[in-house]
Amino acid sequence: MIVIMGAGGATGGATLRSLAALGAPSRALSREPARLAAALDERTLARTTTLPADAADPASLRAAFRGAHQLFLTMANGPQQVRYELNAIEAAVDCGVEHIVKVSAPAAEPDSPVAVSRGHHLIEERLRSSGITTTVLRPYAFMQKLLLLAPGIAAAGVVHGALGQARCNYVDARDIGDAAAEVLTRPELAGGTYPLTGGRAYSHPELTALLGELLGRPVRYLDLGPSELHAHLVGRAGMPDWLATHVVEIQQLAVVRKETPDDTFLRLAGRAPRTLEAFLGENLHRFR
Repeated sequence: MIVIMGAGGATGGATLRSLAALGAPSRALSREPARLAAALDERTLARTTTLPADAADPASLRAAFRGAHQLFLTMANGPQQVRYELNAIEAAVDCGVEHIVKVSAPAAEPDSPVAVSRGHHLIEERLRSSGITTTVLRPYAFMQKLLLLAPGIAAAGVVHGALGQARCNYVDARDIGDAAAEVLTRPELAGGTYPLTGGRAYSHPELTALLGELLGRPVRYLDLGPSELHAHLVGRAGMPDWLATHVVEIQQLAVVRKETPDDTFLRLAGRAPRTLEAFLGENLHRFR
């Protein structure tokens, strides 16, 4: 049995759907299992058991993990992420889980300039010492996060950033789900580390030009300094301070460390990753 944490999120939900498409049953955890079940499509629901669990409550995790052999571990970024993921690892150790697939970050290093990535490093260190076979997925920026830009584009046709001409890799969360389903159902892939990108990287000027072409109206990129961007995200976009800090840190990392597309997804899934053009086209109504 495969247990899916973060089942209500973009990556966890995509993994549920991908597993169902492969005919693999799974156990989806949520603080609101009935609400999660109601949101699943018929095929996914037929292959999924939804159970109550809270990452802040280790006892609920142990109850949900009993009898499971594999765990898909993904959590939304946030101040409690490390604590919650460590809770899940301890529960997995207690319950005899044999394989954990963790969604991590590209630069999960102890000296990373990105605080969230340093947290991922701590979690990976615990996984390495746990004795459980661990597979690590390292996706780059989610295309779905670009939807956070939609209000500014719809209202003023402007995207704010601190990237200059630096390019970012973008990957569709659905492709992360497909990659996760592959490593959860093909034992020969267990234990690997897999970077996940889209087919090409984009600068913000290239991104806004693409959006303008699709929308049929100008969209411009306003490049700010890191502190200016942080102030804009908190004061104008209403982001919590920690999230604004994370966005700035991620963008500054892309400035100093070139992001190059990788063919790992193609090798895992046997097809090319979804394109940014296709994703934006599917969601164009959000930017109007």
